[in-house]
Amino acid sequence: MGPRFRGDDEAVKGGGMIRRIFAAASAFALTLAVASPALAYWEFGHQTVAEIAMANVKPATRAHVLALLRQSAVLDTPECPAATPAEAAVWPDCIKKLGDRFKNTFSWHYQDVEICQPFDLEAACKDGNCAAAQIEKDVKLLESGKGSTKDRLTALVFLIHLVGDIHQPLHAGEDHDAGGNKVSASYGIYAPPHFNLHSIWDGPLAERAITTGPSLVRRYPTAVMKALQAGTVTDWSRQSWELAQKQVYASVMNGQPCGPEPGHVAMDEATIEKEVPVARLQVKRGGLRLAKLLDQALG
Repeated sequence: MGPRFRGDDEAVKGGGMIRRIFAAASAFALTLAVASPALAYWEFGHQTVAEIAMANVKPATRAHVLALLRQSAVLDTPECPAATPAEAAVWPDCIKKLGDRFKNTFSWHYQDVEICQPFDLEAACKDGNCAAAQIEKDVKLLESGKGSTKDRLTALVFLIHLVGDIHQPLHAGEDHDAGGNKVSASYGIYAPPHFNLHSIWDGPLAERAITTGPSLVRRYPTAVMKALQAGTVTDWSRQSWELAQKQVYASVMNGQPCGPEPGHVAMDEATIEKEVPVARLQVKRGGLRLAKLLDQALG
């Protein structure tokens, strides 16, 4: 959700980045009124996950995905195009602004599994209203070859999007704070109004992680793919939940993720540098695991 963050570490230090962070914070504040408690990766994160996946799927899968997306007009959302993988990756967030028409999908973007309780995805996915349940449903529909073009296309765009969501740790775990949305936060020297822990992981931290080091969008060796693609959607959800507890919350709460939560947390430069590899790995995992699911469903 929000504007695409691009740039390198130098841009983070410059005035252009400051303006973009403030603009993002303003957009974030506006969407809080209509979106679900835990918002999705901003555009850059989702689009990168999709690009990694498309670079690593089988040729037949790629052709099938692109053929479906060419029929995106059947979605009847001209305000929210989905004709390319990059557009499809953010379509499920874009449609939130269309109001009640898609209101039933808002809870699909996250799963509120408490970090200070035993992992219980089933309770968080009551009636299938969570990201993991919808991912599995979408894969089954696409794999079956059944359903209308509109149904299959809807399943595809949500699959592309929601796999990205479950790899943002604050979509997989929370501490009675809507996945960090209720925790005011600053990012280095920047503390725009309405900025919070969740929006940092969605936006500037994701951008810095993606733009630090070699491009994540490339064809990966088979051994790397197999290692990162191992497990199930539930396994991946548990992994992100553990990162929420042991990495995200612990890093800003003096190593005590289940202690009293402060009203404001400060993510200083040292903390940011420790979190960048984690955020970067999650984006890579998301892209390669999406490739696995697309191959399973459409390959």
